[in-house]
Order: sequence, then structure tokens, then C-alpha cells
Amino acid sequence: MPRFAHNGGIQIAFEDLGGAGGDPLLLVMGLGTSRFWWPDGLVRELVRRGFHVVAYDQRDAGQSTHLPDQRVGPPIKALLRRSIPAYSAEDLTDDAVAVLDALNWERAHVFGHSMGGLVAQRIAIRHPQRVLSTTTSSAVPSDAKGLSVLRYLHLASLARFARLHYPKTPEGDLALAVAVARILAAPHQHLDENDVREFVDKEATHHVASFRDQKAQSRQIGVKWHGGSLAQITTPTLVLHGERDPLLRVTAARDIAAAVPGARLRTVPDVGHFLARDAWATYANELRALADPADQQPPAVDLARD
Repeated sequence: MPRFAHNGGIQIAFEDLGGAGGDPLLLVMGLGTSRFWWPDGLVRELVRRGFHVVAYDQRDAGQSTHLPDQRVGPPIKALLRRSIPAYSAEDLTDDAVAVLDALNWERAHVFGHSMGGLVAQRIAIRHPQRVLSTTTSSAVPSDAKGLSVLRYLHLASLARFARLHYPKTPEGDLALAVAVARILAAPHQHLDENDVREFVDKEATHHVASFRDQKAQSRQIGVKWHGGSLAQITTPTLVLHGERDPLLRVTAARDIAAAVPGARLRTVPDVGHFLARDAWATYANELRALADPADQQPPAVDLARD
């Protein structure tokens, strides 16, 4: 069952996934996606390596607060437009800290995937004193703004997303999840409903349907960041990226690693944007290797601003 943290009037759903007594690890999932899209197999790998794993739903996703509708347009237009967003990128980082507070975790390792990786970068910038280490996976650099983000995207994949239309039924939800996973998978990977059924079944149990609320996705992707640059990150940082990612170019990971002092870049052959089972052990091993020395680091100075 989920628990809830609060950031002002926003309620953030989170769930303890196991490993109590291990090193605290907070998982941040991507655009329009609930915490249920973290594969059970990957979580088990992380727990086996000594992590206490918690995942949460970002605002406008899963069981967290969904904001009132406003005219923000499709996600790609929301990313590029200059209109006032529903909330700020700083708010998304503060939501994560609210979860840490609810858990009574003074500091935690943070692992974000896709847009969650972008949020993880910004948590490390805004709240360095709360972060033991930062792992960003298949994400764009926080320093990229507006049109500059487009150079990291494979636009053909975005066009495929735009053509997805399935009925709002249990069968349609499963078919949509399979279609999304196939777009995100490495080109050689064969994915079927068994690869996503665990996510869809969990969401159905909790009355959640990822990828259905395009307005929520637009609000998330349309946030504006007013904080510092990647060069300000002081936590030990790992940058993961699948070399066959059909959504984001590997140059995104290279640019993050180049901008963050001391960051380690790990690109993984034959891995796409989807967190498929052939990457689980590798990713868990990389997080463990990052966490061991990071646990000995003193707390960073708090540079957060209201």
C-alpha cells in the first residue's frame, strides 16, 4: 500500500519496495509514468546489493496529485513554449525531498530514469545535502533548454508515440503499454505483453493508467528550471545510457558526464530506453559501485533557495 508525503497542497504517493536496513535508495520514474514501471526484477537486484528501495509517483502521475487542466498543448509544444507552466522544476525536486522527510531519511542515493533522471540531476543541484549519490539514466542534460533539447531526441520515435491510439479498456491499456515499450526498446529486442503486464496489472489495481493523460505529461515536461547548472553537482554521479536507445541519443549522456565534475559515464551495448531484464544486473552493479565510496562522503552544503 502507498504512503503519502506532502509538499504544500501536493500529495506525493510513495512505496517501500524492500531492503529495510540497507542503504537508502530513492527511485524517480519518467514522464507520465507511475512508480509501477520500475521492474520488480530490477528492484530485486538492487535489494540483493544492499539497498533499501523506495519509489514514488511524481506529481501529475500515478497516485500523486494531478493538477487542474490548463491549456498547455501536446507535450512537445509544452516543452518549447514560453508560457507560464503549472509548476516549476524546483517543485519537482522539492516533492522528492518531501518523500525523504516522510521516510525520515536524512540523505539517500537517488536513481532517476528518463525524465526521472533529469529530476535526479536537479535534486542533486538544489538539495545536495540530501543526496548521497546521483544516478541519471537515459536522460537529457539539465543544462539543455528549449530547442536545444531537440538535438538529443530521435524525432522518429516521437512521431510513433503521436500515432498511438487505443481504447480506454483493460485490453486497450495493455496494448498501449506494449506499444510504448516496443518504441522504447532497443531495435533488436522482442517485447510482448508479458514484459509489461506486471506494470499494467499493478496500475489497474490502483486505478492508474500511465500515458493516458497527455495534459499531465505536458504539465510535467513544460516545467522551467531556474536553478544552477550541472557543474554545481558535488555528489558522486553515475550517468547510464543504453547505446541502442531509440528515444534519446547517447550524446545526452556524454554531455551530462562532461558537465558534472567527476561523473562516471557508463554506456551499455544493446540496451534501449526501456528498462529490460538484460540491463538489470549491470545497472544494479553500477549503483552499488557508486554507492560504496559515496556512503563515506560528508554532507554537502545546502544551496537550495525558496
